Amino acid sequence: MATMGMGGPLAGLLSSCGTATIPSTADSVILLFMAGGMAHTETFDPKKFTPFRKGMESKEVLSTFPAIPTKLDGIQISEGLENIASVLDKGTLIRSYQAADLGHILHTRHQYHFHTCYEPPQSVVVPHLGSWIAKEKGALNPVIPPFINIGQRFTVGEGEELKAFHSAGFLGSEHGPFLIPDPTAGLDAVRPPVGMDSKRFESRNQLYKDLISAGPMGEFGSDYQKESLKRSMEQAYMLLNSPEAKAFDLSQEPRESYEKYDTGGRFGLGCLLARRLVDQGARYITVTTEYEPFFGWDTHDNGNTRLKDMKKMIDAPIAQLIKDLDQSGKLERTLVIVASEFSRDMLTEGRPDLKVLDQVEVPDIIEDMKNYGMHRHFTDGCSMLMFGGGIKRGHVFGKTADERPCKTIENPIKIDSIHQTVYHALGIPPDKNYEIEQRPFYTTPDGHGKVEYGLLANAEV
Repeated sequence: MATMGMGGPLAGLLSSCGTATIPSTADSVILLFMAGGMAHTETFDPKKFTPFRKGMESKEVLSTFPAIPTKLDGIQISEGLENIASVLDKGTLIRSYQAADLGHILHTRHQYHFHTCYEPPQSVVVPHLGSWIAKEKGALNPVIPPFINIGQRFTVGEGEELKAFHSAGFLGSEHGPFLIPDPTAGLDAVRPPVGMDSKRFESRNQLYKDLISAGPMGEFGSDYQKESLKRSMEQAYMLLNSPEAKAFDLSQEPRESYEKYDTGGRFGLGCLLARRLVDQGARYITVTTEYEPFFGWDTHDNGNTRLKDMKKMIDAPIAQLIKDLDQSGKLERTLVIVASEFSRDMLTEGRPDLKVLDQVEVPDIIEDMKNYGMHRHFTDGCSMLMFGGGIKRGHVFGKTADERPCKTIENPIKIDSIHQTVYHALGIPPDKNYEIEQRPFYTTPDGHGKVEYGLLANAEV
């Protein structure tokens, strides 16, 4: 059975504050997270292409892939993303996301900031974006968990750090993530362990509730947190016995459709599972390429070679998800985001005006293919995609410089604006907060996040 994130104990019930709900343009959110640092100049913001040759200077290298045309006139993205290029007219391409300056760059610190909007560490367990949405909007379908996380294991490097932001925090366990590390085993998340019959499972479920209420677990946490934990178990139990549980079973998908998403890894099938779950009323879903140090997008070496494989993994499934949602009419009320914690560059670690300690040695002269690619962490210009849920179609937002450093030069946008724009699309007001430790705790730090109306169709400022 998948687990729901636990928050820290509170003295009592949450005290909620904020204005009335605002009109919404989205019902659901799917975040497709490129964990590990997706280089903007190698994906959605290509610069001058310089082919590999022995003896080339590293400072020459801006992009290691040629640019290709997209459905948008005059707009190009990187080779290997031809399927995404074909659906770019259905959303907005953001080329000016700036990641935070958090000192020495660590992936899990930046991922914590991206997913919670708060810089670590904090004095309370901060809720994930998905948990805020689950709490404020509730379930579209009472049987389907409102917050589902697909594709991330916690048994890999920095697993404890990853757990730190996969939490509902003070909002309560019922709003935490329903964890599905492997989409092909999604049904395992909603049924008892092998060898346990339903009667024994029901008995164990009741015993667990009793322990929370009166046993050793009852000595810890507020009544609110204990009740929230019991409700999370009841949700899981209700799902186990529901017809909707079949949505988690990818073997039910027609073979032709399954193969369009199956690119040989968990991410593509995670996109398929996300589509099936949105059809059944999931409120918020993250599908990740998974963060594991020195794997995936974490290209400390062989950047060009490894990105070829990453593009093969993500290109067809992302495009197919957008096509399927658009064809079914679901895209109109489903906000899909493609993003990463930061970008990469050949030479600059951090940002040009605030460089931090280099974590990768990059030779001045490149003799080996393993040094051809973007291997340093870059925070001053990152790309994102947004589709559906009230987002403009066929739009490009922001711009980065064409020469190194390829930093943001127009319409910078930071994580608090990204979060507040998502909340706005869902009808969650900017002043929403709860009183925690005798102070208000907002969806964005101090409630200062501003909606970026330049991303929204038919926006009223």
